[in-house]
Amino acid sequence: MVLGADSAESTGRTLTGRDAAMDGALTALYENRGRQPGGRGGSGRSSGLGASAPSVARWLGDIRTYFPSSVVQVMQRDAIDRLGLSALLLEPEMLEAVEADVHLVGTLLSLNKVMPETTKETARAVVRKVVEKLESRLATRTRTALTGALDRSAKVSRPRHHDIDWNRTIRANLKNYLTLPGADGGDGEDGAAGTGTVVPERLIGYGRAARSVRKDVILCVDQSGSMAASVVYASVFGAVLASMRALRTRLVVFDTAVVDLTDQLDDPVDVLFGTQLGGGTDINRALAYCQSRITRPADTVVVLISDLYEGGIRDEMLKRVAAMKAAGVTFVTLLALSDEGAPAYDRDHATALAALGAPAFACTPDLFPEVMAAAIEKRPLPVPDREAPA
Repeated sequence: MVLGADSAESTGRTLTGRDAAMDGALTALYENRGRQPGGRGGSGRSSGLGASAPSVARWLGDIRTYFPSSVVQVMQRDAIDRLGLSALLLEPEMLEAVEADVHLVGTLLSLNKVMPETTKETARAVVRKVVEKLESRLATRTRTALTGALDRSAKVSRPRHHDIDWNRTIRANLKNYLTLPGADGGDGEDGAAGTGTVVPERLIGYGRAARSVRKDVILCVDQSGSMAASVVYASVFGAVLASMRALRTRLVVFDTAVVDLTDQLDDPVDVLFGTQLGGGTDINRALAYCQSRITRPADTVVVLISDLYEGGIRDEMLKRVAAMKAAGVTFVTLLALSDEGAPAYDRDHATALAALGAPAFACTPDLFPEVMAAAIEKRPLPVPDREAPA
Protein backbone atom coordinates (compact mmCIF):
# COMPACT_ATOMS: atom_id res chain seq x y z
CA MET A 1 0.00 0.00 0.00
CA VAL A 2 2.93 2.34 0.61
CA LEU A 3 3.97 1.93 -3.03
CA GLY A 4 0.46 2.36 -4.42
CA ALA A 5 -2.02 0.02 -6.07
CA ASP A 6 -0.10 -0.21 -9.36
CA SER A 7 2.88 -1.75 -7.56
CA ALA A 8 0.98 -5.04 -7.12
CA GLU A 9 1.89 -6.03 -10.65
CA SER A 10 5.64 -5.92 -9.88
CA THR A 11 5.41 -7.60 -6.47
CA GLY A 12 3.38 -10.55 -7.70
CA ARG A 13 0.95 -10.22 -4.80
CA THR A 14 -2.70 -9.26 -4.81
CA LEU A 15 -4.35 -7.39 -1.97
CA THR A 16 -7.53 -8.94 -0.62
CA GLY A 17 -10.10 -8.33 2.06
CA ARG A 18 -9.30 -5.56 4.55
CA ASP A 19 -5.99 -4.72 2.86
CA ALA A 20 -7.76 -4.22 -0.46
CA ALA A 21 -10.35 -1.97 1.18
CA MET A 22 -7.65 0.14 2.84
CA ASP A 23 -5.82 0.39 -0.49
CA GLY A 24 -9.04 1.49 -2.19
CA ALA A 25 -9.60 4.26 0.37
CA LEU A 26 -6.05 5.53 -0.12
CA THR A 27 -6.29 5.30 -3.90
CA ALA A 28 -9.53 7.29 -3.95
CA LEU A 29 -7.71 10.19 -2.32
CA TYR A 30 -4.09 10.03 -3.39
CA GLU A 31 -4.34 8.75 -6.98
CA ASN A 32 -6.80 11.31 -8.27
CA ARG A 33 -4.28 13.15 -10.44
CA GLY A 34 -5.90 14.89 -13.36
CA ARG A 35 -9.35 14.10 -12.07
CA GLN A 36 -11.83 16.78 -11.05
CA PRO A 37 -13.80 16.16 -7.84
CA GLY A 38 -16.88 15.30 -9.86
CA GLY A 39 -15.24 13.24 -12.59
CA ARG A 40 -12.98 10.33 -13.29
CA GLY A 41 -10.00 11.62 -15.26
CA GLY A 42 -8.57 9.85 -18.25
CA SER A 43 -6.50 7.09 -16.69
CA GLY A 44 -9.20 4.51 -16.94
CA ARG A 45 -9.11 3.74 -13.22
CA SER A 46 -12.44 3.59 -11.48
CA SER A 47 -11.33 4.96 -8.12
CA GLY A 48 -12.25 8.41 -6.88
CA LEU A 49 -14.57 10.12 -4.47
CA GLY A 50 -16.85 11.85 -6.94
CA ALA A 51 -18.70 15.04 -6.11
CA SER A 52 -21.59 13.62 -4.13
CA ALA A 53 -22.11 13.61 -0.40
CA PRO A 54 -23.15 9.93 -0.28
CA SER A 55 -19.93 8.69 -1.92
CA VAL A 56 -17.78 10.92 0.28
CA ALA A 57 -19.72 9.87 3.38
CA ARG A 58 -19.10 6.22 2.52
CA TRP A 59 -15.41 6.96 2.06
CA LEU A 60 -15.32 8.76 5.42
CA GLY A 61 -16.89 5.73 7.02
CA ASP A 62 -14.29 3.48 5.40
CA ILE A 63 -11.27 5.44 6.57
CA ARG A 64 -12.65 5.62 10.12
CA THR A 65 -12.98 1.84 10.03
CA TYR A 66 -9.49 1.12 8.72
CA PHE A 67 -7.28 3.90 10.15
CA PRO A 68 -6.65 5.48 13.58
CA SER A 69 -8.20 8.86 14.37
CA SER A 70 -4.97 10.82 13.85
CA VAL A 71 -4.59 9.37 10.34
CA VAL A 72 -8.26 9.97 9.57
CA GLN A 73 -7.88 13.66 10.37
CA VAL A 74 -4.88 13.98 8.06
CA MET A 75 -6.72 12.21 5.22
CA GLN A 76 -9.78 14.43 5.68
CA ARG A 77 -7.67 17.58 5.43
CA ASP A 78 -5.95 16.20 2.35
CA ALA A 79 -9.31 15.41 0.76
CA ILE A 80 -10.50 18.97 1.33
CA ASP A 81 -7.27 20.46 -0.03
CA ARG A 82 -6.62 18.08 -2.95
CA LEU A 83 -10.14 17.45 -4.19
CA GLY A 84 -11.89 20.71 -3.34
CA LEU A 85 -14.51 19.05 -1.18
CA SER A 86 -15.23 22.04 1.04
CA ALA A 87 -18.63 22.56 -0.56
CA LEU A 88 -19.71 19.08 0.50
CA LEU A 89 -19.21 20.07 4.13
CA LEU A 90 -22.34 22.17 3.70
CA GLU A 91 -24.42 18.98 3.58
CA PRO A 92 -25.61 17.56 6.94
CA GLU A 93 -25.08 13.95 5.86
CA MET A 94 -21.37 14.53 5.35
CA LEU A 95 -20.92 16.52 8.56
CA GLU A 96 -22.44 13.68 10.54
CA ALA A 97 -19.91 11.24 9.03
CA VAL A 98 -16.77 13.36 9.38
CA GLU A 99 -14.16 12.98 12.13
CA ALA A 100 -14.27 16.30 13.97
CA ASP A 101 -11.02 18.13 14.76
CA VAL A 102 -9.67 21.68 15.05
CA HIS A 103 -8.91 21.92 11.33
CA LEU A 104 -12.41 20.84 10.36
CA VAL A 105 -13.82 23.50 12.68
CA GLY A 106 -11.65 26.08 10.90
CA THR A 107 -13.02 24.95 7.54
CA LEU A 108 -16.61 25.13 8.79
CA LEU A 109 -16.06 28.63 10.14
CA SER A 110 -14.71 29.76 6.78
CA LEU A 111 -17.93 28.43 5.18
CA ASN A 112 -20.19 29.90 7.84
CA LYS A 113 -21.54 32.77 5.77
CA VAL A 114 -22.56 30.54 2.85
CA MET A 115 -23.82 27.64 4.93
CA PRO A 116 -27.50 26.78 4.39
CA GLU A 117 -29.78 26.98 7.42
CA THR A 118 -30.45 23.22 7.22
CA THR A 119 -26.75 22.60 7.87
CA LYS A 120 -25.98 25.16 10.56
CA GLU A 121 -27.33 23.14 13.48
CA THR A 122 -25.30 20.12 12.42
CA ALA A 123 -22.24 22.31 12.01
CA ARG A 124 -22.73 23.78 15.49
CA ALA A 125 -22.97 20.26 16.91
CA VAL A 126 -19.69 19.33 15.21
CA VAL A 127 -18.00 22.48 16.52
CA ARG A 128 -19.37 21.95 20.03
CA LYS A 129 -18.02 18.40 20.08
CA VAL A 130 -14.51 19.66 19.30
CA VAL A 131 -14.77 22.59 21.75
CA GLU A 132 -15.89 20.36 24.62
CA LYS A 133 -13.01 17.98 23.96
CA LEU A 134 -10.53 20.87 23.99
CA GLU A 135 -12.02 22.32 27.18
CA SER A 136 -11.75 18.99 28.99
CA ARG A 137 -8.11 18.76 27.95
CA LEU A 138 -7.05 22.33 28.71
CA ALA A 139 -9.34 23.95 31.28
CA THR A 140 -8.15 22.36 34.53
CA ARG A 141 -4.46 22.87 33.77
CA THR A 142 -5.06 26.48 32.74
CA ARG A 143 -7.05 27.36 35.87
CA THR A 144 -4.47 25.68 38.12
CA ALA A 145 -1.50 27.45 36.53
CA LEU A 146 -3.15 30.87 36.54
CA THR A 147 -4.56 30.57 40.04
CA GLY A 148 -1.05 29.87 41.32
CA ALA A 149 0.32 32.80 39.33
CA LEU A 150 -2.34 35.13 40.71
CA ASP A 151 -1.58 34.01 44.26
CA ARG A 152 2.13 34.57 43.79
CA SER A 153 1.57 37.96 42.17
CA ALA A 154 -0.36 39.18 45.23
CA LYS A 155 2.71 40.35 47.18
CA VAL A 156 2.32 41.11 50.88
CA SER A 157 4.81 42.46 53.42
CA ARG A 158 3.76 40.12 56.23
CA PRO A 159 2.94 36.75 54.64
CA ARG A 160 1.47 33.87 56.55
CA HIS A 161 3.84 31.00 57.34
CA HIS A 162 2.77 28.74 54.48
CA ASP A 163 2.95 31.67 52.00
CA ILE A 164 6.59 32.57 52.75
CA ASP A 165 9.02 32.26 49.84
CA TRP A 166 11.92 30.86 51.86
CA ASN A 167 14.52 30.99 49.08
CA ARG A 168 13.99 34.70 48.45
CA THR A 169 13.68 35.42 52.18
CA ILE A 170 17.05 33.79 52.90
CA ARG A 171 18.77 35.61 50.02
CA ALA A 172 17.36 38.94 51.18
CA ASN A 173 18.61 38.38 54.75
CA LEU A 174 22.10 36.95 54.20
CA LYS A 175 23.57 40.16 55.64
CA ASN A 176 21.99 39.11 58.92
CA TYR A 177 23.96 35.86 59.12
CA LEU A 178 25.19 35.10 62.67
CA THR A 179 27.91 32.58 63.57
CA LEU A 180 27.00 30.39 66.55
CA PRO A 181 29.27 28.38 68.87
CA GLY A 182 30.39 24.96 67.56
CA ALA A 183 28.71 21.79 68.56
CA ASP A 184 31.63 20.96 70.95
CA GLY A 185 31.17 24.14 72.87
CA GLY A 186 33.87 26.09 71.04
CA ASP A 187 33.25 29.42 69.44
CA GLY A 188 34.59 28.36 66.06
CA GLU A 189 37.68 30.63 66.33
CA ASP A 190 40.16 27.73 66.99
CA GLY A 191 39.10 25.81 63.95
CA ALA A 192 36.28 24.08 65.79
CA ALA A 193 33.25 23.53 63.64
CA GLY A 194 30.96 26.45 64.14
CA THR A 195 27.41 26.81 62.91
CA GLY A 196 25.39 29.82 61.93
CA THR A 197 21.94 31.08 61.26
CA VAL A 198 20.18 33.74 59.26
CA VAL A 199 18.03 36.16 61.21
CA PRO A 200 15.15 37.09 58.88
CA GLU A 201 14.36 40.72 59.57
CA ARG A 202 12.17 40.85 56.46
CA LEU A 203 9.90 38.05 55.25
CA ILE A 204 9.16 37.76 51.55
CA GLY A 205 6.06 35.95 50.40
CA TYR A 206 2.76 36.13 48.64
CA GLY A 207 -0.79 36.48 49.76
CA ARG A 208 -3.75 34.63 48.40
CA ALA A 209 -5.47 36.30 45.47
CA ALA A 210 -8.67 37.92 46.60
CA ARG A 211 -11.97 37.27 44.94
CA SER A 212 -11.96 40.68 43.30
CA VAL A 213 -10.49 41.19 39.83
CA ARG A 214 -6.71 41.29 40.06
CA LYS A 215 -5.63 41.18 36.40
CA ASP A 216 -7.09 42.25 33.06
CA VAL A 217 -6.41 40.03 30.04
CA ILE A 218 -7.05 41.10 26.44
CA LEU A 219 -6.81 38.45 23.74
CA CYS A 220 -6.42 40.18 20.36
CA VAL A 221 -6.81 37.53 17.66
CA ASP A 222 -6.10 37.77 13.93
CA GLN A 223 -8.94 36.05 12.07
CA SER A 224 -7.30 35.94 8.65
CA GLY A 225 -7.67 32.58 6.92
CA SER A 226 -4.22 31.28 7.89
CA MET A 227 -5.04 31.70 11.60
CA ALA A 228 -8.04 29.33 11.74
CA ALA A 229 -6.63 26.89 14.32
CA SER A 230 -5.42 29.79 16.47
CA VAL A 231 -8.90 31.31 16.46
CA VAL A 232 -10.39 28.01 17.67
CA TYR A 233 -7.91 27.62 20.53
CA ALA A 234 -8.08 31.31 21.49
CA SER A 235 -11.87 31.08 21.78
CA VAL A 236 -11.61 28.07 24.08
CA PHE A 237 -8.94 29.69 26.25
CA GLY A 238 -10.91 32.94 26.28
CA ALA A 239 -13.90 31.11 27.74
CA VAL A 240 -11.73 29.40 30.35
CA LEU A 241 -10.08 32.66 31.41
CA ALA A 242 -13.45 34.42 31.54
CA SER A 243 -14.66 31.80 34.01
CA MET A 244 -11.99 32.86 36.54
CA ARG A 245 -13.25 35.48 38.94
CA ALA A 246 -9.82 37.04 39.51
CA LEU A 247 -9.42 37.80 35.80
CA ARG A 248 -11.33 40.25 33.63
CA THR A 249 -11.01 38.85 30.11
CA ARG A 250 -11.72 40.57 26.81
CA LEU A 251 -11.66 38.80 23.42
CA VAL A 252 -11.15 40.92 20.32
CA VAL A 253 -10.95 39.46 16.80
CA PHE A 254 -9.94 41.41 13.74
CA ASP A 255 -9.19 41.46 10.04
CA THR A 256 -9.55 44.93 8.53
CA ALA A 257 -12.42 45.44 10.98
CA VAL A 258 -12.45 44.91 14.73
CA VAL A 259 -15.10 42.90 16.60
CA ASP A 260 -15.35 42.62 20.38
CA LEU A 261 -16.77 39.19 21.31
CA THR A 262 -16.38 39.55 25.06
CA ASP A 263 -20.11 39.34 25.74
CA GLN A 264 -20.19 35.87 24.15
CA LEU A 265 -17.34 34.34 26.16
CA ASP A 266 -19.67 32.20 28.23
CA ASP A 267 -20.04 29.97 25.15
CA PRO A 268 -16.98 29.50 22.90
CA VAL A 269 -19.19 28.03 20.17
CA ASP A 270 -21.03 31.35 19.93
CA VAL A 271 -17.65 33.08 19.83
CA LEU A 272 -16.45 30.92 16.96
CA PHE A 273 -19.58 31.50 14.90
CA GLY A 274 -19.16 35.20 15.57
CA THR A 275 -15.82 35.19 13.76
CA GLN A 276 -15.38 35.57 10.02
CA LEU A 277 -12.24 33.87 8.77
CA GLY A 278 -10.53 35.42 5.78
CA GLY A 279 -9.99 38.95 4.55
CA GLY A 280 -7.18 41.41 5.16
CA THR A 281 -5.34 42.39 8.32
CA ASP A 282 -5.10 45.68 10.20
CA ILE A 283 -3.19 45.00 13.40
CA ASN A 284 -2.73 48.69 14.16
CA ARG A 285 -6.48 49.27 14.18
CA ALA A 286 -7.04 46.27 16.45
CA LEU A 287 -4.37 47.39 18.90
CA ALA A 288 -5.82 50.90 18.93
CA TYR A 289 -9.13 49.43 20.08
CA CYS A 290 -7.45 47.26 22.73
CA GLN A 291 -5.41 50.23 23.96
CA SER A 292 -8.59 52.26 24.38
CA ARG A 293 -10.00 49.58 26.71
CA ILE A 294 -7.04 49.50 29.10
CA THR A 295 -7.79 51.17 32.44
CA ARG A 296 -5.14 49.54 34.66
CA PRO A 297 -1.95 49.25 32.59
CA ALA A 298 0.24 47.74 35.32
CA ASP A 299 -2.32 44.96 35.85
CA THR A 300 -3.08 44.27 32.19
CA VAL A 301 -1.79 41.52 29.91
CA VAL A 302 -2.35 41.96 26.15
CA VAL A 303 -1.89 38.87 24.00
CA LEU A 304 -1.64 39.52 20.27
CA ILE A 305 -2.14 36.32 18.25
CA SER A 306 -1.19 37.04 14.65
CA ASP A 307 1.21 36.06 11.85
CA LEU A 308 2.06 39.81 11.78
CA TYR A 309 1.35 40.37 8.09
CA GLU A 310 0.22 43.95 8.65
CA GLY A 311 -2.05 45.64 6.13
CA GLY A 312 -2.37 48.77 8.25
CA ILE A 313 0.20 51.32 9.34
CA ARG A 314 3.33 49.47 10.47
CA ASP A 315 5.04 52.32 12.35
CA GLU A 316 1.84 53.17 14.21
CA MET A 317 1.43 49.53 15.23
CA LEU A 318 4.92 49.46 16.73
CA LYS A 319 4.38 52.81 18.45
CA ARG A 320 1.22 51.47 20.11
CA VAL A 321 3.06 48.42 21.42
CA ALA A 322 5.87 50.63 22.74
CA ALA A 323 3.37 52.97 24.39
CA MET A 324 1.51 50.13 26.09
CA LYS A 325 4.73 48.63 27.43
CA ALA A 326 5.92 52.04 28.64
CA ALA A 327 2.66 52.38 30.56
CA GLY A 328 3.28 49.07 32.32
CA VAL A 329 1.26 46.68 30.16
CA THR A 330 2.64 43.16 29.75
CA PHE A 331 2.56 42.51 25.99
CA VAL A 332 2.81 39.00 24.49
CA THR A 333 3.00 38.22 20.76
CA LEU A 334 2.07 34.72 19.60
CA LEU A 335 2.64 33.92 15.92
CA ALA A 336 0.26 31.00 16.32
CA LEU A 337 -1.71 29.24 19.04
CA SER A 338 -1.83 25.77 17.52
CA ASP A 339 -0.26 22.32 17.55
CA GLU A 340 1.59 22.78 14.27
CA GLY A 341 4.27 25.24 15.39
CA ALA A 342 5.34 28.46 13.67
CA PRO A 343 3.43 29.36 10.50
CA ALA A 344 4.64 31.70 7.78
CA TYR A 345 4.97 35.11 9.42
CA ASP A 346 6.44 38.56 8.86
CA ARG A 347 9.97 38.24 10.25
CA ASP A 348 10.69 41.98 10.09
CA HIS A 349 7.73 42.77 12.32
CA ALA A 350 8.61 39.90 14.67
CA THR A 351 12.15 41.23 15.02
CA ALA A 352 10.87 44.79 15.61
CA LEU A 353 8.51 43.59 18.35
CA ALA A 354 11.28 41.57 19.98
CA ALA A 355 13.41 44.73 20.05
CA LEU A 356 10.60 46.39 22.02
CA GLY A 357 10.68 43.60 24.59
CA ALA A 358 7.70 41.72 23.12
CA PRO A 359 9.23 38.49 21.77
CA ALA A 360 7.20 36.84 19.00
CA PHE A 361 6.96 33.06 19.02
CA ALA A 362 4.57 30.26 18.19
CA CYS A 363 2.84 28.65 21.15
CA THR A 364 1.24 25.25 21.50
CA PRO A 365 -2.02 25.00 23.47
CA ASP A 366 -0.23 22.96 26.14
CA LEU A 367 2.35 25.74 26.66
CA PHE A 368 -0.20 28.57 26.75
CA PRO A 369 -1.08 28.25 30.48
CA GLU A 370 2.62 28.56 31.37
CA VAL A 371 3.00 31.59 29.09
CA MET A 372 0.02 33.30 30.71
CA ALA A 373 1.22 32.45 34.22
CA ALA A 374 4.61 34.01 33.46
CA ALA A 375 2.95 37.11 31.98
CA ILE A 376 0.75 37.55 35.05
CA GLU A 377 3.75 37.28 37.36
CA LYS A 378 5.80 39.59 35.09
CA ARG A 379 8.62 37.07 34.82
CA PRO A 380 10.43 35.99 31.62
CA LEU A 381 8.24 34.13 29.16
CA PRO A 382 8.99 30.46 28.42
CA VAL A 383 9.97 31.16 24.80
CA PRO A 384 10.67 27.96 22.80
CA ASP A 385 14.34 27.79 21.83
CA ARG A 386 13.55 27.06 18.21
CA GLU A 387 11.88 30.43 17.59
CA ALA A 388 14.51 32.71 16.02
CA PRO A 389 12.73 36.11 16.43
CA ALA A 390 12.54 35.80 20.20
